[in-house]
Parts: sequence; C-alpha cells; structure tokens
Amino acid sequence: MMKLHDLKPRSGAKKSRKRVGRGISAGQGKTAGRGTKGQGARAGSGGKLYHQGGNLPFFRRLPFKRGFTNINRVQWAEVNLENLDGFAEGSDVTPGTLVEAGVLRDNEKPVVLLGNGDIDVKLNVRVHRISKGARAKIEKAGGAVEILEYES
Repeated sequence: MMKLHDLKPRSGAKKSRKRVGRGISAGQGKTAGRGTKGQGARAGSGGKLYHQGGNLPFFRRLPFKRGFTNINRVQWAEVNLENLDGFAEGSDVTPGTLVEAGVLRDNEKPVVLLGNGDIDVKLNVRVHRISKGARAKIEKAGGAVEILEYES
C-alpha cells in the first residue's frame, strides 16, 4: 500500500531554477543573460508600459472603451403565438413539448411567449415569461397560463 511519504513527482516535473551570475563556467555568468549595457541590463523596473521608444504606446493603440458586457444577461428563447398552431385543443405547452414539436431546438434557455399571431384553441401554457398581449389572447381563447421558475 502506498503512503503519503512514498509520493514523489514524476521525473522531469520538478525543474530547478537557473542560477544566474555565478561565474562563466555556469553558462549564465558575468552579465547574467542581460546583455551589455542599456535599459534592460540595469536594475529596476525596465521601463514603463507607456514608454516604447518611439512606437505608439500600447494603450494608445487600443480602441477607446465603449460600453460593457453584462455577464448576468439572460438569453431568452422567443416563441410567438403563431408558432403554437400545431398544438391540439387542451394540450399542455411546456418547453419540453415545444422541443418535441420542433418549435425550439433545445430547452436550455428560458422561454418567453410573445403575442405575434392569433390563437383560437384552448391551451395550457407553462413558460418562464409571457407578454401581456399573449396572455390576453390565450385567456380569451379559454386557455390558462402558468409561469415557471428559472435560474438567471
């Protein structure tokens, strides 16, 4: 049985750091890989990001910042009333049945039902969000609307 003190890294996984400035026989002696003279050979910061020796500085080359991207944005799967034509009288309309009917590709996104089109059959609709117009048209046809919870 292997114990904790038996564990060791695979060969080649632990590489010792290069010790520079330790004499000419060590391979990185004297100037320690920094070359001779100049800004890069000196101790200190090695220059600021803004200074690029005549080049246009890095953050003047970048475009100005415009707007922002909302990382919490919810992408909705939009379905219109006209897409519910194929459903029979009294059937349930859920994200799962919309996928089976070919109206949606997958039910990963929360579903919003919009009021474009007309409906004349009674449907039990269960979606994550619905517009006022769509709700009115469904209830006028005798159907019912239920709002599902979703993770934003």
